[in-house]
Amino acid sequence: MEPFFNYYIATWSVACVLALGLLLRNPAAFAIGRRGYWHFLGERWKLATFIAGAALITLAAPYTGDPTWDYVDGLFMSVFCFTTAPWVVATLFFTARRQATWTEAYVALCAWLFSASWSYDIYLVWRDGYYPSTWFANLFASSVIYLAAGLFWNLEWQHGRGVIFSFMRDGWPSRPDESSFFRLLGYAAIFALPAIAAVLMFLL
Repeated sequence: MEPFFNYYIATWSVACVLALGLLLRNPAAFAIGRRGYWHFLGERWKLATFIAGAALITLAAPYTGDPTWDYVDGLFMSVFCFTTAPWVVATLFFTARRQATWTEAYVALCAWLFSASWSYDIYLVWRDGYYPSTWFANLFASSVIYLAAGLFWNLEWQHGRGVIFSFMRDGWPSRPDESSFFRLLGYAAIFALPAIAAVLMFLL
């Protein structure tokens, strides 16, 4: 590999190890380390849409014509996206409002970049022996999908307010008082478009 990629791998590896160390040192300081977050993700519509989306992205891999896309990275990137994106988006929202620490923001950003880009990169280095030429394009394309997914799985309907993002109310992460996916359909379709468009672009 070119020296740049050796340096790049070393840099983001150190960043991720540091982020993981901060998370493991005090898991309760991060929403993703608390039981409430996993209960929040356990709503039926969230699990159902995750399973459907992961199946589509993973099973479509052999038919896309993209040699970097296979069953393995399609599956693990789907899992990383579902488990981390809702937390990452909420954490960055709270950081912008000065309701989260810079440590939380740092760990969240590392989770974003690892989930959307670095895990894909290092898997292809392991599989093919060289850094993928698509790494830079994937960094942006996957980040758009990741952001949209984080917003998608934070959608909820609330009496008196209509459709909002869950992190806009007190008590996040917790399940809403009433779960009604049908009331979310129009908004959900908007945030699902980037992932659907990415699959269709390769298949058609």
